[in-house]
Amino acid sequence: MRLTPLRADSLLFLVALIWGVTFIAQRQAMVQEVTPLAFNGMRYLIGALTVVPLLLFTRRIRPDESPVGRRIERGNLLRGGILIGVVSALAAGFQQVGMVHTEAGPAGFITGLYVLFTPVIGFMLGVRTQWSTWLGAGLAVIGMWFLAVTHGEDGSFQLKTSELLILVGAMFWAVQVLAVGRFAPRTDPIELVLAQLIVAALCSFLAEVIAHPAEFASNIMGMFRKAPVEIIFTGVLAIGVAFPLQIIAQRKSPPSHVAVILATEAPFAALGGWLILSESYDGRQILGGLIMLVGILTSQVPRLLANGRTQ
Repeated sequence: MRLTPLRADSLLFLVALIWGVTFIAQRQAMVQEVTPLAFNGMRYLIGALTVVPLLLFTRRIRPDESPVGRRIERGNLLRGGILIGVVSALAAGFQQVGMVHTEAGPAGFITGLYVLFTPVIGFMLGVRTQWSTWLGAGLAVIGMWFLAVTHGEDGSFQLKTSELLILVGAMFWAVQVLAVGRFAPRTDPIELVLAQLIVAALCSFLAEVIAHPAEFASNIMGMFRKAPVEIIFTGVLAIGVAFPLQIIAQRKSPPSHVAVILATEAPFAALGGWLILSESYDGRQILGGLIMLVGILTSQVPRLLANGRTQ
């Protein structure tokens, strides 16, 4: 089946849904006192194992290529896999440590700020961004401000240290989206995602060894006793399924456009937090969600118009 821009966007919305629901499992794992970095390493490893059968299948049906073309692709795979893997480990690491003291809904909306970081960083690197994406990103950021930032009794806004860590993670997620946009069209997407997951798992485990050298083995074993469902769910679905879908879909979509669609994981996370974890939201936060939805729809205007002209 040919991957059209509209189908690519649909896959990205599915990825956003999966990642939004994943915030619930990530938060639950932290409530069970699972070590954040060990948790990330294990779910990236499980995700990599999930991708291996898909890679073996695609290799069987892949047409032969010239040795020169394959050599160029291998070079892009090595560079892209290492870069995206390291950045993914950093993004997930800051996010997961921050989620020890942050609920699923706010964590999702703060992470969604990469919708702003992506076009800004991309613009600095010379990536062209449509006006609708800038407008949509601006509205989404305003909406996320209403949703995630609270005010103290003295009138000042409050952002906890844990939330700042998640914000740093959002910056790295923006870099990840841009890096995928660069390397996904230049190599096999399944090979690229497998390389990314292996590198991210190794980096996460290394960080866990540095942070808790004496407790490394016990932390790894203990997580399966404390949060087995959360580990398997996030490893298989959020990593092993969602990351390949992102890389495949992003072959047809510019990074800033991708970031705006993926930002819908924030309202999905808030909805899941409300339904499953009994997290509550006031009128101000609901207004923020509506503003964010308008921003996301605004970013889609040129694509919807272009799709209408082609029919």
